[in-house]
Amino acid sequence: MGDDAVRRFTDRARARGIAVEVATFPSGTRTAADAAAALGCSVAQIVKSLVFIVDGEAVMVLTSGANRVDERRLCRALAAESVRKADATEARAATGYAIGGTPPFGHDRHLRTVCDRDLTTHPTVWAAAGSASDVFPLTPDDLLEATDATVIDVAEATDT
Repeated sequence: MGDDAVRRFTDRARARGIAVEVATFPSGTRTAADAAAALGCSVAQIVKSLVFIVDGEAVMVLTSGANRVDERRLCRALAAESVRKADATEARAATGYAIGGTPPFGHDRHLRTVCDRDLTTHPTVWAAAGSASDVFPLTPDDLLEATDATVIDVAEATDT
């Protein structure tokens, strides 16, 4: 499915006027740590494209690879009654892509999207391009424009 999913994603990006340069890593970039190691960048520069079920609706949450989503914060930020992480079947149904290769946009259907503020602090971020072996770079501004994401704070608080 990898090549077909990557082609589907790049075709959808191009149709929206977004040119993506896909980098392929045969050993895989399934986790944020794998992707950062393959790219030689910080884990914080990796875009995690996660699907959550918010009051019964699939919502795309973009966060830094260095962070975890705090479901309570997400629930409050979206003024929702319930939030939970989608399972693999729900995520694929919402996006058309498998977990580990889900791009931040170019899904089978439009998804409400939010982006954690931490992800916007880097000059370049890297996101999945449809498979667990393919990624592409973009600026946070381009990410926000392509996804029409609302920037909110959803990362778990750290003890510093």
